[in-house]
Amino acid sequence: MAKLIALYKTPADKAAFDAYYFGKHVPLAKTIAGLKRYEVNEGAVAGLQGDPGIHLAAILSFDSMAALQQALSSPQGQAAAADLANFAQAGVDLLIFDSKDV
Repeated sequence: MAKLIALYKTPADKAAFDAYYFGKHVPLAKTIAGLKRYEVNEGAVAGLQGDPGIHLAAILSFDSMAALQQALSSPQGQAAAADLANFAQAGVDLLIFDSKDV
């Protein structure tokens, strides 16, 4: 499987972030063809050495890196990427990789 991990930094207004993220961004992202699974953290994101400054972690799963790249370049993927500017003002780190069970 291929994964896209989005690590959203802690916003000034967590309630406004959550309302927009779950009310608008998630439904938009779920229209992306090839998306197999969409996970987010439940509760706080903790670090082993203190507060990591992350409010929300999202993990999106796709069958392959090719499927993930195709999804990102699709109109729906482009719309979801453009939507980040509407709510992720504190910043977001986006990571993509192939995964395997070990």
